[in-house]
Amino acid sequence: MTETNYENRQEFEMEHWPELRETWNKMIQLTMPEREVSRELKQLVFTVASLASGCRHCQSHGAYHLHQIGVSDEKIQALWSFETSDLFDDSERAALRLAMAAGVTPNAVEPENFVEMRQHFSNIQIIEILAVIATGGYLNRWNDTIATVTDQESIDFAQQVLQPVGWDAGKHVGAADEQRKAHPLNLGWSKK
Repeated sequence: MTETNYENRQEFEMEHWPELRETWNKMIQLTMPEREVSRELKQLVFTVASLASGCRHCQSHGAYHLHQIGVSDEKIQALWSFETSDLFDDSERAALRLAMAAGVTPNAVEPENFVEMRQHFSNIQIIEILAVIATGGYLNRWNDTIATVTDQESIDFAQQVLQPVGWDAGKHVGAADEQRKAHPLNLGWSKK
């Protein structure tokens, strides 16, 4: 689809319903910081759930956030082949398998996913990981439905690091006047 198919898409952004944006920010503040599960694993899970759903906007945001917290570009690229990459340990693979299965529609999670998760994570850690997957699911649906224009910071990073593994901005490229100049975290959106 071309960007003309999404004329006036900015009219459907969450900012037009301030209470929704505020409530959503609280959800991100609750689910994404490190608690029992590291920020890195949470962001890896978010990015893989976004891979499964197909939302390239959220893929670029997740990958850029991983970069910001110090994850190597090589490991970020390896998310596209986490099953065979030696950059992930068994616990990360278990969480990423769950994210991949939960991120597709219809949901492909099987009881075996939880058997594997329980080998590496406590119940509260599994709940945290599920909360991140669900957070990603909401954002994936929202941003992919309206073809949210990806900010320039994330686009620049993704073109450099993710294009070699097949990433393309697709419908999330917009006109210059539609683009935010920075990643939402750098703009402080989730802290409002």
